[in-house]
Amino acid sequence: MKTRKNFYSILLLLVSLIVTANLNSQTPKENPALDAKVKKFLAEHSGQWHDLNIPTSDGQLIYDLIIKGNYKSALEIGTSTGHSGIYIAWALAKTGGKLITIELDEGRHKTALENFKQAGLSEYIDARNGDAHTIVKELKGPFDFVFSDADKDWYKNYFIDLDPKLKTGGCFTSHNVYDRSAGGRGGRGGDQGQGSYLEYVKSLKNYETTVNSTGGGLAISYKRADK
Repeated sequence: MKTRKNFYSILLLLVSLIVTANLNSQTPKENPALDAKVKKFLAEHSGQWHDLNIPTSDGQLIYDLIIKGNYKSALEIGTSTGHSGIYIAWALAKTGGKLITIELDEGRHKTALENFKQAGLSEYIDARNGDAHTIVKELKGPFDFVFSDADKDWYKNYFIDLDPKLKTGGCFTSHNVYDRSAGGRGGRGGDQGQGSYLEYVKSLKNYETTVNSTGGGLAISYKRADK
């Protein structure tokens, strides 16, 4: 009888440890000092993100998506000078993840590196200067979050290259995409390929795609199954 009681006590302890570990993995890590530093940096640079950067509302949206999904392995195509990367890395600092971000222009890449440093987020970012057409193909992954904001006529190509590297349950987002059928200003036949891209991702049965039009237009595609 005593042996059985000991067995159940050990079993309950193991279950408790597993549940606690799982809850901890879902809980964002708090870092008040980093939060204060990032918020201060963003406040000081408010209204200055003009060089192909996203609006603040989209930065907050991306941040919230990462926190909600507890994503840890993120890829950004099109760093610009780092506004979106700051929001992505800030969220990843809470989930325990890291960002790979790619920028073609050397000047913007260098400015982004300095902005990441001033925001206190450099350790969460692997910033690469080069052609995303090549780099994306070479990346091994896997990723659970992607933000695509580079050459719009290549959106579909980026998606096709990264689909096998995106985890089931992962999220693929693309900027400057509007759903004309839902009253957006883009959609089918939209500028530079976003329309055909949106039509393509919406046709995939293993993805669930919606478009948030509150900011610069964000297509949000969740990978629900492998195929």
